Amino acid sequence: MTDTRWLSDAEQRDWVRFAAVLELLPAALDLQLTRDEHLTHFDYFTLAMLSEAPERTLRTSALAARTNATLPRLSRVLTRLEGEGFIARSPVVEDRRATNVTLTDAGWDKVVQAAPGHVGNVRSLVLDALSAEQVEQLGAISAALLTRLDPDGRMFASET
Repeated sequence: MTDTRWLSDAEQRDWVRFAAVLELLPAALDLQLTRDEHLTHFDYFTLAMLSEAPERTLRTSALAARTNATLPRLSRVLTRLEGEGFIARSPVVEDRRATNVTLTDAGWDKVVQAAPGHVGNVRSLVLDALSAEQVEQLGAISAALLTRLDPDGRMFASET
């Protein structure tokens, strides 16, 4: 058995601050989108990833990777988004076991409507609080953490 490498006082302070960000940021992103657009952040992120895909269509598995979601979580969200007319699901012609998810015109309109408020919130909560150098460091830190959290590079964020 190895000895535990306890956190130093500075590491403990920094970890507690980072843990607070991990807890507070998702709620703050959800608050703005729910208030303004009746979407969760994950709903918006799902629609946004489809909006950037060729023909606004992705296989469910590819959409799960782009949104960093499990298939069961994504399926529940897609059912709700489909009910609101924002997405449509259809079988993949080459592989009947797979499903394509397509952003509808109503979904496109929703993303276009929601994007300015969301981007403003991201800027206000995160980017404007940091210098340009710190934003670059945030990207490098996130990439380094992703190599540990997603060692197989399955998530879309690990690719970029």
